[in-house]
Amino acid sequence: MACSTKSRPPLLSTLIWIPTLVAILCGAPSASGQQTRDRSADQDGYIRLFDGKTLNGWHKNPKPIGHGTGGKWYVDQGAIVGEQDPPGSGNGGILLTDSEFEDFELLIDMNHDWGPCSGLFLRSNDRGQCIQMMVDFHDGGNIGHIYGEGTGGFNSRAFDIDGKVKDGQLTSLLTSNHKAPAEHGCRYTCTPDEWLQAWKVGQWNTIKVRCTGKYPTITTWINGVKICELDGATYKHPQYDREKVHQLLGEKGSIAVQVHGGTGWPKGAKVRWKNIRIKPL
Repeated sequence: MACSTKSRPPLLSTLIWIPTLVAILCGAPSASGQQTRDRSADQDGYIRLFDGKTLNGWHKNPKPIGHGTGGKWYVDQGAIVGEQDPPGSGNGGILLTDSEFEDFELLIDMNHDWGPCSGLFLRSNDRGQCIQMMVDFHDGGNIGHIYGEGTGGFNSRAFDIDGKVKDGQLTSLLTSNHKAPAEHGCRYTCTPDEWLQAWKVGQWNTIKVRCTGKYPTITTWINGVKICELDGATYKHPQYDREKVHQLLGEKGSIAVQVHGGTGWPKGAKVRWKNIRIKPL
């Protein structure tokens, strides 16, 4: 039955309908967008995505994906820790922000064990399709260049990293498989020596990622050193189709971190992330 307003004073009826009119004209905010706005930004405009104590505001992939049912995620000593579930099982997955982001700058610290293949997912959906900053911390790996996770498998790595290990501990890194610009397709890449000087072995390293545009330009830094810039509007790669990527992802998505599925993940190895902040642009 329709509600009548005849008995209400005219002013009261007007006040009641003003919020509804504003919502219609401006559009009511989505739940994920409201979660972001409810957080206060720091003096530089960054919003904290991880409170250092809980996984509030994050969720695992709700359905199984190629990497598994989600992996194991928990908080330890102020960091998000990820590992296969159970260790050595090959069962991994991703942990995603509940909020979605379009254009942004992201800051995140990482300190991973040597050997896991991980990733930092940008504009990700719950199926794990995204544009990924590679975090392949193993021989023949790469950290800082761009990969099309579930979006064609394109790869902009300009070189690989390899490790020197003594008594089970990573002592230093070197690079190999250096590629020419025509092979990696980056608008910009650091040199292998610049990467080695930027990375701090056995310590926390700060990653910065900037993502802007319909066919996004992705720029990455490690400890303030620019690593890679990929222009999604002009990037050339046999496995890259900007229209298909845009159709799959749209222009916004979650931030996610990954525990890779499969047997390549060393049993008991862990990945760690903290100080996760984002500035919508």
